[in-house]
Amino acid sequence: MFNTAALVNLLGFTVGIALYALLLLMVVRHRGARAKSAPDLLLLLTAALGLLWNAGELTALFWKDFGSTQVSPFLLTVSYSALGFLPSVVVHAAWKADESGNRKIGWLTFAAYGLSVFAAFLHSSAAIFESRAPSGTALGVLTFGSLALLGGLLVFTLGEKIQNKTVWISALSIFAVSALHLSGGQEEKSWLVELVAHQSSLPLALAILLQDYRFAFADLFLKRALSLLLLAAVAFGLYVYAAVPLLAWHERHDRNDVQAAVVVIALWMATALVYPALHKFAVWLVDKIILRRVSYAALQSAILRNIEDRDDAKSVLDEVCGELRRALTARAAGWLEVVESDPNQPTVNFTPRRAEVFVPTVESPFYRIDLSDFAGGRRLLSDEVEMLAATAVAAARRIDALRVTEERYERKGREDKLAKFAAEAQLSALRAQINPHFLFNALTTIGYLIQTAPDKAFQTLMKLTQLLRGLLRSTGEFSSLGEEIKLIENYLDIEKTRFEERLRVKIAIPPGLRKLRVPGLILQPLVENAVKHGISESKAGGEVRIAAELKIEESESFLYLSVTDTGAGFDAAKPGGNGIGLENVRQRLRSHYGKQARLLIETGRRGTRAEIRLPVKGQIV
Repeated sequence: MFNTAALVNLLGFTVGIALYALLLLMVVRHRGARAKSAPDLLLLLTAALGLLWNAGELTALFWKDFGSTQVSPFLLTVSYSALGFLPSVVVHAAWKADESGNRKIGWLTFAAYGLSVFAAFLHSSAAIFESRAPSGTALGVLTFGSLALLGGLLVFTLGEKIQNKTVWISALSIFAVSALHLSGGQEEKSWLVELVAHQSSLPLALAILLQDYRFAFADLFLKRALSLLLLAAVAFGLYVYAAVPLLAWHERHDRNDVQAAVVVIALWMATALVYPALHKFAVWLVDKIILRRVSYAALQSAILRNIEDRDDAKSVLDEVCGELRRALTARAAGWLEVVESDPNQPTVNFTPRRAEVFVPTVESPFYRIDLSDFAGGRRLLSDEVEMLAATAVAAARRIDALRVTEERYERKGREDKLAKFAAEAQLSALRAQINPHFLFNALTTIGYLIQTAPDKAFQTLMKLTQLLRGLLRSTGEFSSLGEEIKLIENYLDIEKTRFEERLRVKIAIPPGLRKLRVPGLILQPLVENAVKHGISESKAGGEVRIAAELKIEESESFLYLSVTDTGAGFDAAKPGGNGIGLENVRQRLRSHYGKQARLLIETGRRGTRAEIRLPVKGQIV
């Protein structure tokens, strides 16, 4: 006849060995990752006690089936003594998790260990003097002792969260029921009773972990542990409710061992196929129900999006601190500047109540984010540490990018200042160019007129004074077209005094265009070239025409300025034909407008035409 209770015990002890071995392995591996730090002795003790209990009971089960003698009482003594110490570890874990420094819980912990030692002494005495184990008296002591410990915890931890109290109540109550049942010494046929009685070490282990589950690898253990428990439950259900009925029905007709094997293999394959879904459910249960964690992938994405909108280091760090404080339930979060950094220091340093996150920017000043006073005694998990490190790196990269952008703006500002100085130097060069050629000729003309026509000499001197005053007063890069024309009119009036009827001037500038902004002294070199190379070199003289026109080209407005003379003609290819003045005009147009502006010069037998095209951007003086 199929014994379900025996199957539950066999499966339960096997799962218990796997879980406690996993816990032991993770304790040792975590200790290796922390280099010189020692392993968590409480967790190490939990793993050792759980392994002794489950391995001893599993050995006893097989001993009963295959052994020819009675199960060794010393084996049972070790097994039941290990089980008796697990409630003490639960109380110890509650004391460790308490942040108030309550000494009464400490005394309760010592009392619990004393109770476990006394129970182990009773088991040993029964094995030595009576050749039997376990001791019913010891199990009775553990039953009532567990209830007393439970009452003490409830009294001494009135301010503790109800979730933690629920864990203690459940674990110690199950153990008390288990010890009470085991003290009867009778084999139970009900699988549910056997599950509660013999597998009480599993809820005790979970209770110990949940008291301090905020350590670096608890999430990994709980996920794997729950996955294994769920898988064992599914395997047990398939065997009891599918395999056993099918095999029993199979026994009623001619046996075919191949078909029976196929049934077992099919159920085994079904168990393997359902494991990914079980593990996914375990992960969800740990993250959302037990640990109540936010999605760290979503949190990192949100932080990255938010800090992209921040334009300085302070706002980036404030945003990161706010998000981390809410996600990790820290009551205090802030940041500070760090002048020096140690390249060997970890990005995240944490203690049970505090976390320091170093922000590794490329250059100083560096920054450190401090999180402290976590709600409910929260501890950082491995995923949380990785999230903090990744967030710190993301914040550092954003700050570095802002610094590069700021440096680029500062460099551009310096370049703009240099360009402005260069433009002013070009204007100064233009003024210096006007002075030697034109000034000497104007003064010579005035000197001649003083002897022949004093009144005309005085008028010419006044115009020269106005021209020089306008040149010296024009210090900006831009001026209105009207102001430029006034300077040119004064210049041409002086030149007309010199050349008399040989120089004729015609200016056609619409009044609406005189307010447009143009680079200062942009026309003067063209007019000077027209007089110098066109009119002065022609015996008959000629006419200088200055015109302005506004045109629309491809939905954009352009101002065309032209200077035309009917003199001897001007060849820019001749030595001195492409002088400082024209090159200065080209460079200034290129500096201000890029490829949108141009200077075009056309020359022939009937004179020279110089044309400037400027984009109009709606700036009116």
